[in-house]
Amino acid sequence: MKKIFSIVAIALSASVFSQVIFGDAIGTASNKQSVLVDFAAGQNKGIIVPYVRTVPSGAGLAEGTIILDVSDQTKAKVKFYNGVISTDAPEGWADLSNGHGADINGIMAAQPVVTEDAGGKVIIGSNSSTADGVLVLESDTKAMILPMVKDTNDILNPAPGMMVYINKTGAKRLAVYNGEGWTYWKP
Repeated sequence: MKKIFSIVAIALSASVFSQVIFGDAIGTASNKQSVLVDFAAGQNKGIIVPYVRTVPSGAGLAEGTIILDVSDQTKAKVKFYNGVISTDAPEGWADLSNGHGADINGIMAAQPVVTEDAGGKVIIGSNSSTADGVLVLESDTKAMILPMVKDTNDILNPAPGMMVYINKTGAKRLAVYNGEGWTYWKP
């Protein structure tokens, strides 16, 4: 009976306090209770968002979705879905590449064309999610901390779709790479 109780307690605590740290066991967050995903400090690496050849739309599309739109491989752009329809974003996708598309034909030629498992996804923070995505972070109270770098020049060979947070005094900002250049966003 004690074994069953212990197994249930461990399983419950794992699902309630789910957290993933990539690169080490420490990460960068000082308040671990507010973080689902974190990355080791000082790695000069980023997270790469999914490449999509067809921009998603319709049911299951969740606000906060981030993609590298390669529907036109000569104008690849990092985009996020905020659901706000405007003249700049007629389908609710905001351009994080600031209007600058990248020609990544050569890179895409090396990418496999596969049939995606529509139900395949990794969910962190919950046992299930209605959101459609490859990696879904599901929480009302926790967030992901992007990989932190001092300068995007320190990243060797960035990949299209890469995102990092620049944590440098006087220059704190989000940086996204579309395949040809970095775009910087600050509060």
